[in-house]
Amino acid sequence: MLPTMNQTIDPFTGFGLGLRKEHHADFLAEQQPVDFVEIISENFMACGGRPLATLRAVRERYPVIMHGVSMSLGSARGPDRAYLAELKALARQIDPLWLSDHLCWTGIDAHNSHDLLPLPYTEEALDRFCANLTFAQDVLERPLLIENPSSYVSFAESTMTEWEFLAAMAERTGCYLLLDVNNVYVTSVNHRFDPAAFLQAIPPDRVRQIHLAGHSAGPESMLIDTHDAAVRAEVWELYAQAVRLFGPCATMIERDDAIPPLAELLAELDQARSAARLPA
Repeated sequence: MLPTMNQTIDPFTGFGLGLRKEHHADFLAEQQPVDFVEIISENFMACGGRPLATLRAVRERYPVIMHGVSMSLGSARGPDRAYLAELKALARQIDPLWLSDHLCWTGIDAHNSHDLLPLPYTEEALDRFCANLTFAQDVLERPLLIENPSSYVSFAESTMTEWEFLAAMAERTGCYLLLDVNNVYVTSVNHRFDPAAFLQAIPPDRVRQIHLAGHSAGPESMLIDTHDAAVRAEVWELYAQAVRLFGPCATMIERDDAIPPLAELLAELDQARSAARLPA
């Protein structure tokens, strides 16, 4: 399978935050020390009024990344055409740096689980995911970034690792990668593998963005990707390894629950800047 569109995404370096409603007033009141913001695409699709007006005002000051959670590229039926049309319409208005979504499926027909459901890492699943991704990229007329999700279950049917799946997907479809370092760490603990092996197997030329977030302890020594706390020390260490492997690329702090004042997240973003400057 060969990619059917030839667009590329140029590297963009800098440090950003997710745009959350708790901080809308801060971003509108004055210029903040961020290089970009990332939105959850679904929060602004097919809507107008105050949310879209706020996004447009923010877009006048900062580059915007559109990050989706419902494209469901891993589903057997593929992404919904109406969903892609709404996403494309929003992208035309906002002119984002890029669009991204996840290595997952999210539901069947009109039933959305509102969760990132796992895939078996098999040749059949790879064929289906790549076909769906190629279709989505053709409809949207732009390449996508695909993020590695956190994982809590594995499939006996899997014949490859997640990192092998991601590398093959990028080669077949021409997509790029959003490397979530926290998700790499959480998954490595849950499935007992070396997270450095994951990073080393990722094609460096396909990585365009890195996510950093906090996680929490779950049952039976598992970790849960909760996005409700500061980035943990182990994830900062892994991020330093990622920077050495992939070089400068857009790095973002994610916080989706227990959201603190903006100043606290900006301080954490400064920590990411410092970590990215660590010597080799």
